[in-house]
Amino acid sequence: MKIAAITDIGSCRQENQDNYCAQQLPGGTAWGIVCDGMGGVNGGRIAAHIATDTMQQYFARQMRSLQPGGEKSFIMRGFDITNRAVYEKATSDPEMMGMGTTGVCAYAGGGLAHVVHAGDSRAYLFHEGEMRQITRDHSMVQQLVDSGKITREQAAQHPKKNLITRALGVSANIVPEYNRCEIEVGDILLLCSDGLTNMISDEEIALVLREVPFFEAPSILVDRALQAGGQDNITVLLMGVEITEVNHG
Repeated sequence: MKIAAITDIGSCRQENQDNYCAQQLPGGTAWGIVCDGMGGVNGGRIAAHIATDTMQQYFARQMRSLQPGGEKSFIMRGFDITNRAVYEKATSDPEMMGMGTTGVCAYAGGGLAHVVHAGDSRAYLFHEGEMRQITRDHSMVQQLVDSGKITREQAAQHPKKNLITRALGVSANIVPEYNRCEIEVGDILLLCSDGLTNMISDEEIALVLREVPFFEAPSILVDRALQAGGQDNITVLLMGVEITEVNHG
């Protein structure tokens, strides 16, 4: 797996409350997480940092215990531990009360990507030139779309499109959503905050991934979001599936 990522404050925010972490692992596997914090003067930024740091520590300490077939429970447990870490900070520090963060995390390897998320930060699979959204936004507007009350086009312009229904750190327990998909050599997993997807369309993103070299694509995507207004922090994380080399002793 190869990894390329970038985060940007955008054009309208006073600080960057997004954060991300990604790491290559032995055996051609990798993991990554993107968080978009919320709450208070510094609360969102701190929530996002706690979430990424906690997930990084979890993978570092527990990766050896991961058995084939146990990926779902492994990544879900990591998300639960991360949620509690953010929640404990939010409830123990009066200045941090009410803080939280979205989170979308992927573990990829062995022909599969395992994705867990809460909130409206998204995961996409780019396969053979086409892009498919893996996650489903946990937002009030998405509920309206699901119930048929508004269209996807109306959702993109809805004044309350930023109201999310799930987040890390808001309560002691969280019910994240798990998805998985098959991945092949040449595929790209995209994890991103809504600062990207609220500014440019899925079609525009796919066009960049088709035409721009892998390691240049995150910067180009951020530039496009900035050109479209850059109304929020922007984070782009790409995980590319490569051929795994096998050494024969």
